[in-house]
Amino acid sequence: MRVFYLSHPQIALDREVPVPRWGLNHTGRLRLEAALLSLWHQNVTRIVSSSENKAMETAAHFAEAKSLPLTAWSALHENDRSATGFLPPEEFEAMADAFFAHPDESIRGWEPARHAQTRTVHAVETALAGHAGHDEAGDILICGHGGVGTLLMLSLTDAPISRSADQPAGGGNAFAFDLKSRALEFGWTPLEELR
Repeated sequence: MRVFYLSHPQIALDREVPVPRWGLNHTGRLRLEAALLSLWHQNVTRIVSSSENKAMETAAHFAEAKSLPLTAWSALHENDRSATGFLPPEEFEAMADAFFAHPDESIRGWEPARHAQTRTVHAVETALAGHAGHDEAGDILICGHGGVGTLLMLSLTDAPISRSADQPAGGGNAFAFDLKSRALEFGWTPLEELR
């Protein structure tokens, strides 16, 4: 059995709306519609999501198409960036660089990367432990975010925290690992390239 971790695709930026409440934009929704035509998710029997809107929208596309329930886990949220709120793209990228480069520090009030990694790994392990009693032959889809997804992937390989492992720009990427061994099967891959 495999676990797919999928980051939400492109979002609708809105300075007037708190970041966790942002949703997907037209491009993001189109990418999800196209992904429903591929086969990589055919054996998914359980869907878990961050409770942020953009991740829930992503998960809902698959849950509705596959007639599966959707479980939201608030602890799967993206790293807490509420101290700065919306940042223009260039400033955000610089902050993201600092977030990964100084994992034990809170940069301008952001949740430190090491804390976000520990929280995410614990949330994923808790969600996977709850898999007992479900279809043991099925795969699991976790819908979340790029930053904490990268931190999770790095923990699976015991690699140091670094932005060099971050997902390609735009979101809508996935990696997979074996449910039993936790061995990484493949790293960040755009939705369009998943098979």
